[in-house]
Amino acid sequence: MPWLVRDGEVLASLEIADDRRSRRRGLLGRAGIDGAIWLTPARSVHTVGMRFDLDIAYLDRELEVVDVACMRRHRIGMPRLAARSVIEAQSGAFERWGLSIGDRVEVRR
Repeated sequence: MPWLVRDGEVLASLEIADDRRSRRRGLLGRAGIDGAIWLTPARSVHTVGMRFDLDIAYLDRELEVVDVACMRRHRIGMPRLAARSVIEAQSGAFERWGLSIGDRVEVRR
């Protein structure tokens, strides 16, 4: 199972959505998520039809966090032009992990 890591510290288990079908499905239909999902490539997300609020981290090519957002259910997010991928987690996860703008993450398999 892949892991989301920052500075050698494992933040969470990670699902990877790297094809059109898995990105489109994302977290739809779920009651929650333990860990996070990485959507790549992606510059924007939505929470239309979601059952829970999300924390969103927008990542550049080097997997540096260029923006974060808390998105309530049934919203459409604005694209972040600097973003190349997105991490989604259940609302409150980023606060627990201490994830913020400027952090560089990695995906370990």
